[in-house]
Amino acid sequence: MAFVQSPLNYTGGKAKLLPQILPLFPKRINTFVDLFCGGCNVGVNAVASKVIYNDLDRNLIYLYHTLKNLDKQAVFNWVYEIIDKYGLSLVSLHGYEHYGCDSSSGLGDYNREKFLKLREDFNIKLAKDYYYYVVLYVLIVYAFNNQIRFNANQHFNLPVGKRDFNSKMAEKLSSFIDKLHEQDCEFTCQDFRDFDVESLNVDDFVYVDPPYLITCATYNEQGGWDLRAEQDLLNFLDKLNAKGIKFALSNVLRSKGKENKLLIQWLESNSSKYKAVRLNYNYANSSYHTKDRTKSSEEVLIINY
Repeated sequence: MAFVQSPLNYTGGKAKLLPQILPLFPKRINTFVDLFCGGCNVGVNAVASKVIYNDLDRNLIYLYHTLKNLDKQAVFNWVYEIIDKYGLSLVSLHGYEHYGCDSSSGLGDYNREKFLKLREDFNIKLAKDYYYYVVLYVLIVYAFNNQIRFNANQHFNLPVGKRDFNSKMAEKLSSFIDKLHEQDCEFTCQDFRDFDVESLNVDDFVYVDPPYLITCATYNEQGGWDLRAEQDLLNFLDKLNAKGIKFALSNVLRSKGKENKLLIQWLESNSSKYKAVRLNYNYANSSYHTKDRTKSSEEVLIINY
């Protein structure tokens, strides 16, 4: 089965796990809530009457809102206009030799100064309109590992990357925009604790892919996700369950010698209500109780149905 891929290389994205995760979802879903949507890999491939994408990252949500509301050709016209204006590479049109580069070493040396100028102009631009968020997308494409990161002053601060807006990136963007235009979807930007559970009913479904408490990522820097947030999330899931609303939680029980004791205890104390399915990149599923725990990571999908 072919999946729509996110145009962003978002940390913790579930693209590789979609063949395992999606078959475990309920067969009939009215409203699908992607509570920590991130790169949107799960929500954009969900089969539901409506999708709500939520994330606390305002820049991310407004970028998706832009892709949803702008005509696809307008997005691409602006992307190519920005690339041309700043003299960034476009290997899909000119090839590596045109820029004195090759695939193995990448395009960083050629694009560095041009990228830094684009980044500087973006960070001083005040009007956060549709064009602003298309510029953000171009920055992400030409940034290190196609990541998105802002500092405390809300300035984009990643260095230049090795790649550019190649044919694969263009294809991802095109398919993603097509799917957003096709979907009945909306974008919200709020803390999960503020999400209106009362607006949901038993025909709806909530997919939860929060920051992982025991892993190292940019969202765990500066206390971004801690034990309090983890406990609040578990309380939130208990509230969903009490209302008869189905949910699925992606998380890790153990990773590289660390153990999420809070999550494990919560799962064991609710063993009659919740179950965990062990996930791996070999596309096999089994109960987390029976898997070899010596491996580097125990990623699970915890469900209440």
